[in-house]
Amino acid sequence: MAITHASFVTLPVSDQDRALRFYRDVLGFTVTADRDMPQGRWLQVAPEGAQTVFTLSGPGMGGFEPGSARGIMLVTTDVDADCARLTEAGIPVQGPDELPWGRMASFTDPDGNGLMLLTEKEGF
Repeated sequence: MAITHASFVTLPVSDQDRALRFYRDVLGFTVTADRDMPQGRWLQVAPEGAQTVFTLSGPGMGGFEPGSARGIMLVTTDVDADCARLTEAGIPVQGPDELPWGRMASFTDPDGNGLMLLTEKEGF
């Protein structure tokens, strides 16, 4: 096997413009692709410098169910500050909690896709 990385993770959404505002304006992701395709709009976002991008898959793009993605782990250098920013933006956050591997919190995007934030413990 010569796999080097995941290209993209699909996040099923019901409204791509609303999802874009959340991922770009709230989470600070950048748009890596936004083009019309025969099946619909191909919209991708990613944290700055990330190798894996997130495809905000709207209606007609693959038959995915909005809000069905779970367990998407986003690593951050400051989970507490990021949780405060999410709360200020009106996003309900669970945590952060101290765990053996780091401080972790969870929240959902506007469609209910489950996301987590993690500040990893050094050496874990």
